[in-house]
Amino acid sequence: MKDETPEIQSLAPTSAPVPADYPPKLVDSPLLTDEELAVSREHTLRNWDGKSDLWLFGYGSLIWNPGLPTVEAVRSKVHGYHRGLYLWSRVNRGTPEQPGLVLALDRGGSCTGIAFRLDGEGAQEHLEVLWRREMAMASYRPAWLPCTLADGRRVAALAFVMRRDATSYTGKLADPVVRTVLGCASGRYGTTFDYVSRTVVALRESGMPDRALEALLKRCQSQE
Repeated sequence: MKDETPEIQSLAPTSAPVPADYPPKLVDSPLLTDEELAVSREHTLRNWDGKSDLWLFGYGSLIWNPGLPTVEAVRSKVHGYHRGLYLWSRVNRGTPEQPGLVLALDRGGSCTGIAFRLDGEGAQEHLEVLWRREMAMASYRPAWLPCTLADGRRVAALAFVMRRDATSYTGKLADPVVRTVLGCASGRYGTTFDYVSRTVVALRESGMPDRALEALLKRCQSQE
């Protein structure tokens, strides 16, 4: 069967007018201190014995850049949450003047991703790094989600879920805003367009394409 997924190309600058609601008016969010990160981590891991293996659910950049050693990576799905561009990024994929977008899990639906199994022995230092990466601005809420693996196993996987009360929560954005962000936003780790494109490709290559995200990218690549 012919692959009908869209070809991803570099996004050319567009001459379309910038939407009136971009850039958004965002309130500064202070970074969590090391002590606050430790409290969050310890609370989330309070039922872990410090030795048993842990599962981590990746739905965005963790799929193609987990950033920590894993002993198993399996296609998986969680229910009750879906993936979307719901988080403004003012550092990693954008700037305060031109915020970018990154993916988050929001309530409703389901989401495919990669479940990574971490070796419990020595995992603590890697979890500290993970917390600094995902929880620096407390836009996410760490949660243990019921996760079904492709081989039928069911595990509780750690995931970072969008907090709707966070100042960086976007809600559902109109296509013109997304198109503008894809065409201009760039931060410490590169452009929003590259981030979304890499995630789309990684999901497709893993055999679980996100059709909604691909359709959004295709629409917002259009210069019409």
